Amino acid sequence: MLRRRRLLAALCAAGAVLAAVRVAAPPAPATVDLVVAARDLPAGTVLSAEDLRTTRVAAGAVPADVVAAPAGATLAAPLREGEAVTDVRLVGPGLAAPDPGRVAVPVRFSDAGQAALLGPGDRVDVLATDPEQRTTSTVASDAVVLATPGTQDDTGALTGRVVVLGVTPAEVEQVTSSAVTAFVTYAWRNQ
Repeated sequence: MLRRRRLLAALCAAGAVLAAVRVAAPPAPATVDLVVAARDLPAGTVLSAEDLRTTRVAAGAVPADVVAAPAGATLAAPLREGEAVTDVRLVGPGLAAPDPGRVAVPVRFSDAGQAALLGPGDRVDVLATDPEQRTTSTVASDAVVLATPGTQDDTGALTGRVVVLGVTPAEVEQVTSSAVTAFVTYAWRNQ
């Protein structure tokens, strides 16, 4: 009988401790739905429903400027599996947000092979060569490569490759007009 009382007392004590721990434990954090990459995705991917999945995360873990419905948008940089899609990961005006004082502008470099050497974050001087005058001038200094979207083969009349650059507002007109009238290339800057 004494043995049963000790066993019963031990079980009651364990139950009391378990109940006290549950009462003292903080409530589970609030969670929200977050759209993330379903697999590793390269820059230039046009996002589809198959590229994305929804997961539940703590409300405080949601990054700033997350895009709620990114399907149809083009990735400016690679995205890892499980990584949230934010505006700075997509081709568009949000690309220049981390670099105040700059605007995002697409520029078609004349040589697609040279443009393929660039990656987001590279800093370059944009050069324009006038084939008739045989002169070269710098049309943007210290431009930031924001995105190198897609490697799709352009079958139109235009050659080269488009790269999205962050330039100062004062340089936009010179860069865009040079892209139409000259051969545009770049020179890397020391970081």
